[in-house]
Amino acid sequence: MKQRIITIVLIIFFLVLAGVVYYRYYFVFGDGTKAGTMNYFVHKGNLFKTYEGRLIQTGIRTPTQGNIQSNEFMFSVTDPKVADKLNRSSGAYLELHYKEYKNPLPWRGVSSFVVDSVLAVRPYNPNQMMQ
Repeated sequence: MKQRIITIVLIIFFLVLAGVVYYRYYFVFGDGTKAGTMNYFVHKGNLFKTYEGRLIQTGIRTPTQGNIQSNEFMFSVTDPKVADKLNRSSGAYLELHYKEYKNPLPWRGVSSFVVDSVLAVRPYNPNQMMQ
């Protein structure tokens, strides 16, 4: 009887642990799109080589006057095909679709934002900054 209770408690513990790990690292918390000009895109890492990038978004307005708002979107990429497309699109105006996770994983990148597709690539037009 005692061993059966220990077995049930262990099964419940591992199920809860699996649920917590899934929620923190694999559950897609949100997704969306960002647009801007890519500042840099690199393939780096000591143990896990990951693709990391930074997108500079247009616009500098903030909700309250006097505050500074970051217009940089830092992201990771897991798909080599998407990474190749981003490498070939440096300097262009990009629209990216991303998924947001609660926490990053070392093999997924250093950012909680993971770009999974490139929606549009247009030549950069400096006048877009004024619109």
